[in-house]
Amino acid sequence: MSEGNLMELRSNAPTGPIEERWTKHKAASNLVAPANRRRYNVIVVGSGLAGGAAAATLGELGYNVKCFCYQDSPRRAHSIAAQGGINAAKNYQNDGDSVFRLFYDTVKGGDFRARESNVYRLAELSLNIIDQAVAQGVPFAREYGGGLANRSFGGAQVSRTFYARGQTGQQLLLGAYSALSRQIEAGTVEMFPRHEMLDLIVVDGEARGIVTRNLVNGKIEAHTAHVVVLATGGYGNVFYLSTNAKGSNATAIWRAHRKGAPFANPCFTQIHPTCIPQSGAYQSKLTLMSESLRNDGRVWVPRKKEDCDKDPRSIPEADRYYYLEERYPAFGNLVPRDVASRNAMYVCNDGLGVGPMVDGQRRGVYLDFADAIKRLGEQTVRERYGNLFEMYERITGESPYETPMRIYPAIHYTMGGLWVDYNLMSTIDGLFVGGEANFSDHGANRLGASALMQGLADGYFILPFTIGNYLGTKRNFKEIGDDHPAVKDALNEVTDRIKGLMNAPDPKHAPEYYHRKLGAIMWDKCGMARNKAGLEEAIEEIPKLYEEFKRHVKISGSGESFNQCLERAGRTADFFELGLLMCKDALAREESCGGHFREEHQEEGEAARDDENFSYVAAWAWNGESGSQKLIKEPLSFEYVKPSKRSYK
Repeated sequence: MSEGNLMELRSNAPTGPIEERWTKHKAASNLVAPANRRRYNVIVVGSGLAGGAAAATLGELGYNVKCFCYQDSPRRAHSIAAQGGINAAKNYQNDGDSVFRLFYDTVKGGDFRARESNVYRLAELSLNIIDQAVAQGVPFAREYGGGLANRSFGGAQVSRTFYARGQTGQQLLLGAYSALSRQIEAGTVEMFPRHEMLDLIVVDGEARGIVTRNLVNGKIEAHTAHVVVLATGGYGNVFYLSTNAKGSNATAIWRAHRKGAPFANPCFTQIHPTCIPQSGAYQSKLTLMSESLRNDGRVWVPRKKEDCDKDPRSIPEADRYYYLEERYPAFGNLVPRDVASRNAMYVCNDGLGVGPMVDGQRRGVYLDFADAIKRLGEQTVRERYGNLFEMYERITGESPYETPMRIYPAIHYTMGGLWVDYNLMSTIDGLFVGGEANFSDHGANRLGASALMQGLADGYFILPFTIGNYLGTKRNFKEIGDDHPAVKDALNEVTDRIKGLMNAPDPKHAPEYYHRKLGAIMWDKCGMARNKAGLEEAIEEIPKLYEEFKRHVKISGSGESFNQCLERAGRTADFFELGLLMCKDALAREESCGGHFREEHQEEGEAARDDENFSYVAAWAWNGESGSQKLIKEPLSFEYVKPSKRSYK
C-alpha cells in the first residue's frame, strides 16, 4: 500500500510452479474470436523491436492497428543500434545452459530487484524468439557445420548469445519490419511516421487514445482506440551524453505518467562499460562498442602512472594491469556491465586512465585484441568484429588490429520505466507498455544481450495474448469521438504546452544549452556513483535550472510547421521533470544494487544491497506537480532464486 493510501499495486502474477505459470495464465485468459477482432482498434506508439513486433502480430491476428513513430521509417528505430547479440537458452553449445539458468542469471544480474514470474517467462520465451527470427531470415552467425553460433556475454558462464556480427539489432529489426510491412500492405496496420505522441487520452480511467504532432506540418491530432501500447524505448538521453540516438526521448511515457501511470525504479540506469571515450566538450552523443568485444578483448591499464601517456604497444606485459581478470577470476573480462563500469571508474580515479585529458583527467582504459589475433588469426577476428573495428577506426583514426581500443563507460540502457503488471498493463486500464519503456524484467542491472530478447518477447508473444485477454474480458466499450470532453481537453493541453514553450518571456538560449547543463548535473550526481550530498544538491539545482529554461528557452520558427527546435524543447522539458524524479528515487533508495551505486553503501568497492528494507519495486505516482510524486512499494518475493551476496569473483 502506498503512502497516503494512493493505490495498491497488484502484479497479477500467477502462482504455482514457475515453469507452468505462463502456460496456465494463457489457458485461463479470455479470447477474442477472429471475426470480432476487427471491431477493436489498437494504437501502438513506437516501431522498434517491441512496437514493430506487437503491431505486426496484432495486425496478423486481425485487429485494426495504428502504429506511430517519430522517425521517417520504422527501420530507423533505435533498436537498429544494438550490436552484440540476443540471449536464448537453446543450449546449442551443450555447456550446461537451460531456461532456469538464464532465469537465474537474469535475476542475479539484476541484483534481485525484479519480479521472478516476469523474468522466468522471458527466459522461457527466448526459445521461441530465435525460431521466429530464423524463420524470418535473420542471418545469424553459424558454425562451420551450419548450426547457429553462440558467444558469451557478461554475467554468464555459458555461451547463449546469438548474433549477426556486430549488427544483431539491425537484422532483428529488419525481420520485425518485414512482418510489419506485410500487415501494412494487407491493410490491418496503418503506419504514421514522423508523428510524435505528446499526450495520452484517458476516459473514465481507461486509455482511449493519444494526441500527436505531425512533425512535418505541425498539425496537432487526436487518435482514439480501445487499447494503447507504448513501446517508445528508454530515457538515457536525460543525461544528454549517452549511447542513445539523439532523437530518443521519454515524452510518451512521461505524459502517461502525468496522466496517472506510476513510474517505477527511475534511478535504475545502466552504464555500458565499452564505449568510445568522450574526446571533448563539443560532443552531442557517445558511441557504443559492443559488449561482445569482451569475449576476445582483454581490458587493462598501465600499472604505473608514468606509463599512461605512452604508446600501449611499448608497455611490457609485466607493467599491464588486467584489473578485471585479477579482481574477478571466475568471470574475468565478462563480469556484468555495472561491475565492469565501476572498476573502470576506479582505475581512472586512481590516475591510471589513458587517452587525452578531458576536464583534467584521462578517462579511458584499453581493450586489447593482440592476444586474440595471435591465438585465432586476424581473419577470424575480422569475421567476428569487423564492422565494429571499422566503426572505431572511422571515429578515432586508430585501427584496433594494430593498437588497443580505448573505451570508457557511458549511459546506455534504462531499467526503470512505467510500472506494469504481469500482463504488461499499467495502472491505467488499457494502457500496455512493452520493451525498454516498462520496468519489468531487468531489475537494477540489465545483462547484456537481454534488451533484444525482452523487446521481441513482449511484442511477438506477450502483448498479443494479454491485450486479447483485456479486450475479451471488457468486451463493451463506450465509443468516443473527437468531440468527447477528454479528447478536447488533451488537445487543448498539448496546444497550450506548445504555446508556452514558444513564448518564453525572455528567450536567450536554444534547448540544447539547458539539456547539456541538465545532463552534467545528472552524470555528476546521479550517474555511475551517487551519494546523499550530491543527490540533495541535484534536487535543489534541477528545479532552478528548469525555471531558467522555461523563462529563457529560445525556439525559432513556429509551431505550425516543421520545427526540430520545438521538438527538442518539449523533450528537454520532460527530461527536467524526469531527472528530478530520478534523483528523488536514488536518494530514497538507501542501498547499492546493480546500476544504482550509493557510495555510502558498499563493501570493498562492491555494491551493498539491503534486502531487509529495500526488496521492493519503487513506483512513483504523479501527485499534481513535478517533484511531489508519492512512493508506492510493490514488495518482491523470491521463491526460486534466493537473494545472496552478488559475487563474480
